[in-house]
Parts: sequence; structure tokens; C-alpha cells
Amino acid sequence: MKEIIIRTMENKSNAIIITGGPGMGKTSVIKQLSVMGYHSVEETGRSIIQKEIKTDGNRLPWLYKKGFAMAMFRQSLKDFQNVSEKCGLTFFDRGIPDVIGYLKLCNISIPEIIWQAAKENRYNTTVFITPPWKAIYVNDAERKQTFEEAVATYHTMKETYSFLGYKLVELPKTTVLKRA
Repeated sequence: MKEIIIRTMENKSNAIIITGGPGMGKTSVIKQLSVMGYHSVEETGRSIIQKEIKTDGNRLPWLYKKGFAMAMFRQSLKDFQNVSEKCGLTFFDRGIPDVIGYLKLCNISIPEIIWQAAKENRYNTTVFITPPWKAIYVNDAERKQTFEEAVATYHTMKETYSFLGYKLVELPKTTVLKRA
């Protein structure tokens, strides 16, 4: 297992999270912000799923949930630590607290190292959340959740971020350009 290094308390006001349930438009908004010239960090879960499928790995949410969560955590922590204030505003398609929410949804105990990282590696205090929106929800090769599971994810993320002291701002159900 790779060693996980957590640096002492870091607050990065330029690191802005967009969270919510799967299929609610987060990635589309992140891509639009990137087109507009902002730095962005892609969703770790999706890239891990793609890599695991390509290599016949087992760290997939439908095979080995805890392994998938730990892979997401390691990558999310690395992504956070790699962003500097010099980068300007950087938008994250999910963050470390999303791993806590995922583990809660799976009824898996949350390792202390993840709680510690979420408390000590702080993003901007304002977090944007995409609400459930059935009209845009679709499944794909990496997104196998039902709409109902996506709604449950939204509520769990809302609860998790609030518990960790973040202020949530819900993005409106409108065009991607207006959401960005």
C-alpha cells in the first residue's frame, strides 16, 4: 500500500469544489469553467473507474467499494496538495469530503486518516452543489447508479460538507454556461 502523507493544516481559498450527486452536471460545469480559462481538476472517481476497467483492476465501486474509496482519497489528497495559490481559482470536480460521503453511502466505516485529511486540508469555505435534476440524468459505462441513488448521494454530500463546516450554494437548473 502506498504511504499517504498529510501535511499540516492547509487552507486554500482558491480551491473551489463543485459536488453533488452523479449525473447532475458537475463535470459539464467544470469543463465550461476550463474553457473560460480557469484551472480545473477532474473527478477522481471517473478516472479511477476508467483505469481499472482498462487494466482489469478491481478497485471499482461495484466490485471493491473500500478499495475504490481509498484510491479516490489518495488521488483527491494529491490533487489538493498540488494546487498552489499561484494557480488562481481552481475548480475541483469533487474533493476529499466526497470520499467521506461515498463511504457513508456504502455503510463503510470511515478511516481516521480520511477524517484527518478532510479536517486539515481545507478548500474554499463556499462549496457549490448541483441539485438532483432528472431531465439531465443519464447512465454510462462509469455511472451505474439509479436516479434515486444519485439523489441519495446529493443529500449525503450536502450533509457531509455541512458537517465539515462548508457553506453550500446550490447551482441553478439552467444552461451549463449560466451555471458556470
